[in-house]
Amino acid sequence: MFGTKLNVQTIEALDAELNEAILNGKGLEAFESHYAEDVVMQENDAPPTIGKSANRIREQEFFGAITDFRGAEVLATGSGENVTFSHWSFDFTHRDWGVRQYRQVAVRTWKDGKIVREVFHYG
Repeated sequence: MFGTKLNVQTIEALDAELNEAILNGKGLEAFESHYAEDVVMQENDAPPTIGKSANRIREQEFFGAITDFRGAEVLATGSGENVTFSHWSFDFTHRDWGVRQYRQVAVRTWKDGKIVREVFHYG
């Protein structure tokens, strides 16, 4: 279903590389290198966004609307068979949403070294 089973250490390293890029303001660059062409991304129970092109636009709009970035931190990570989990803390101001301070869990499913599905869980 998810292609070749990746070594847990491999996806842990890829996940850590992606998280580090996000923390260093290189989220869009990491999107290009870490996500599959057919990636499906979803916010909570919202309808998923399908395909790299559609998700690229969504990511560009999100990052482009941040007017003040005060910080982010990876609080915890975990991994299993072709899946990684990252628990985040964010603090930023968004042009449309205002001040946002919240925690989020990103669940990433991997296939052949790329993310094929990512779901963000937050309240």
